[in-house]
Amino acid sequence: MNFEKGYIYHIYNQGNNRQKIFFNRDNYLFFLKKIKAYITPYSDILAWCLMPNHFHLMVLVNSLVLDEKNEGLDTEGFVQSSLGVSLRHTETVIEKTFNSSIGIMLMGYTKAINKQENRTGKLFREQTKAECLNCPNGITPSFYNTEFKTQLQVVNPEFQYPQVCFNYIHQNPVRAGLVDKETTWEFSSAQDYAGMRNGTMVNKMVAKEYIVF
Repeated sequence: MNFEKGYIYHIYNQGNNRQKIFFNRDNYLFFLKKIKAYITPYSDILAWCLMPNHFHLMVLVNSLVLDEKNEGLDTEGFVQSSLGVSLRHTETVIEKTFNSSIGIMLMGYTKAINKQENRTGKLFREQTKAECLNCPNGITPSFYNTEFKTQLQVVNPEFQYPQVCFNYIHQNPVRAGLVDKETTWEFSSAQDYAGMRNGTMVNKMVAKEYIVF
């Protein structure tokens, strides 16, 4: 994945062979904690949606590299005791990149779920995708990495892709037949934008500079 500071990206991945990645409500909540720990230090989240076998994030990248003291965490990250994985404590100063942080997040989640489900092997597809939505060059959004495909007709992509992606992410559960309307699905930012809860994952102040909600 190639990121540039100051641009908006659509980040997504799905279960290997389209397998499930979330098996119960606690898994969804656990993954959200990992997003907050590993994604928000580098970016503002504008939209998100977790589906049974894939996830979508729409982020504005603020930093590509962090030099920080790593206390109380190892490369497995935050792991709930209910998943049967203990925490290891370390204290080192390391250089972390946005790319590596995403990889660490997915590896830690995979290890916890493999233990929970008594399974081995990859949980996610090998490559996580990241498409720039407002870069001056190389705008190539697809928005259909899952089986729930859509076609795009966009006149001014540099300005309209962020809005299209924002809407697409929130409409995923409806397209999949999981719910009748966006705000019924608990595991997306649609409820936050609808004022149904006071979630802290998305930055609405930043989001309103790029999208209408």
